[in-house]
Amino acid sequence: MSIAKLEHVNVSVTNPARTAALLTDLCGWHIRWEGPSMNNGRTIHVGSDTAYLALYTNDEVTGEFSKGQPLSHIGLQVDDLVAAEKTVVDAGLTPFSQGTYNPGPSTFYFLDWDGIEFEVVSYE
Repeated sequence: MSIAKLEHVNVSVTNPARTAALLTDLCGWHIRWEGPSMNNGRTIHVGSDTAYLALYTNDEVTGEFSKGQPLSHIGLQVDDLVAAEKTVVDAGLTPFSQGTYNPGPSTFYFLDWDGIEFEVVSYE
């Protein structure tokens, strides 16, 4: 049996540059690649050297996604949860469901501009 690592996740957003800017600030990531993509679209790959989110858009991407259709949320691990929450608030987004799992990480959630839910966790 081979062992896999998550290499990337591709999500559709209305404004890849805006989402990439948030993720670089929130996660300390960098833009790995950006350019034209299928169906007259545009994609930005933002992440670390080993994994990334591919942020895709074209004229048919309208946002306003519903939780669970088909994605429930994307989980991001950070070292400083307080700084992460400030970054989200400074971007004009609203954190919710702040708490701590017992045992486990401290966490909060937020919806981006397109309705995609993110969970931010810290084990510190």
